[in-house]
Amino acid sequence: MFAIPAGDNVQNASMKLAIKQPSSFIVFSAFFLAAVLLSASTAVADVRQDAEIAVSNLRRNTAAQKFSDDMKSLDLVFEVAKRYFSNNNIETADRFYLLTLQKSQIIESMLKASEVVSLPGVLEVTTAPEPKLPAEPVAVEISEEPNSRRIVGTKGVYTVVKADTVRLVAAKLGVSSQHIRSMNGLDAKAALKVGQKLAYNNRKIVPQQIRDGIIVNIPDRTLYYFQQGVLVTSLPVAVGSPTKNEKYVWQTPVGKFKITAKMKDPTWTVPPSIQTEMEEQGKEIFDSVPPGPENPLGKYAIRTSIPGILLHSTTKPSSIYSFSSHGCIRLSPTQMESFFPKVKVNTRGEIIYKPVKLAVTEDGRIFLEVHHDAYKKSTNLVAEARQMVEKQKLTELIDWEKFKSVVNLKSGVAEDITLKVSGATGPLAKLGETTPRPYVAAIVN
Repeated sequence: MFAIPAGDNVQNASMKLAIKQPSSFIVFSAFFLAAVLLSASTAVADVRQDAEIAVSNLRRNTAAQKFSDDMKSLDLVFEVAKRYFSNNNIETADRFYLLTLQKSQIIESMLKASEVVSLPGVLEVTTAPEPKLPAEPVAVEISEEPNSRRIVGTKGVYTVVKADTVRLVAAKLGVSSQHIRSMNGLDAKAALKVGQKLAYNNRKIVPQQIRDGIIVNIPDRTLYYFQQGVLVTSLPVAVGSPTKNEKYVWQTPVGKFKITAKMKDPTWTVPPSIQTEMEEQGKEIFDSVPPGPENPLGKYAIRTSIPGILLHSTTKPSSIYSFSSHGCIRLSPTQMESFFPKVKVNTRGEIIYKPVKLAVTEDGRIFLEVHHDAYKKSTNLVAEARQMVEKQKLTELIDWEKFKSVVNLKSGVAEDITLKVSGATGPLAKLGETTPRPYVAAIVN
């Protein structure tokens, strides 16, 4: 542990260091001050009024314009706070007002650090031409990529390797084949070439947070594994076929479970229903399959307390991220290799069904993700998404054209639907926050 100076002592200590390292210190000072501010009590008499005063003072200070990018970022944060407040979302508004105060303090410290410094016993130093700050100092504007624990995946580029097909690449990335084709302008029959670059977007909203265990969301065909409240990994999976009739129900069931056993090189005991299906299809009927390349469970299987439902690897890796199993949850052989040792017997989990997900990130951006209702469990996806928006009092912050597009496309990708601020170049909540900030993320279940 180490002692942190408080109040003016922080600024005095900052000035001394700034004399020796004027170009690098300002960035350090900004982050350090933000950390100190975050550790302080937030119980202020009226955070909104304080934020308004701080912004007003900086706007009147013409010297503040030398940090025009940071002032622009401050104004955007302040605008978000006012929008939430006008929508009566007081708790979230106050957090953004607090963030406004923090950014104001940072800009003030940068102004002081750029002035003439004179300390007892130290040679007076006049600041030469203003030092150039690094490309990403306190921050101007964040990239399109959200920085949030509520969002997983990314926009990226995949390099094709030997034996890749569109379906196999889609399975690896956790997207549909149509997604790969449409993003890269590929013909339905196009063959891939080794070294070919394929753009993709596999961003997803984490559907549910738990402290320890497994969440599988059927519509987004993804497994989320948590340890001590942190999402350790998210993996694309294959789930049960939508097939449902008088003879067969291959849909993966929803419900809570716990891990009851782990098996390496398992023997597959063929359920009677699958034996009946084999008979109808004229296939050879057998009641078990020993370990080996013909075993559809692959090298690893994890038994759950839900009857007949396993988490297992597969001999058909291209089936991942599809609705194609007889109810079990398949994982990629390579991903199961690393996932298997992490999971312990008695680990708890839940299989859920959420084709619509909405999240507000830590920097105030609003994301919507909509999947096809493969099991026909939802009555109206549009109404469901709208209800989520209204529940969070986000109506005035939504770009409703984008909302409509996301709901209609049902691409299964988390898309930013934040309304743009008049006169701003980015979405309302593209606030450029790389400094520490209070956690304000929210997710609608």
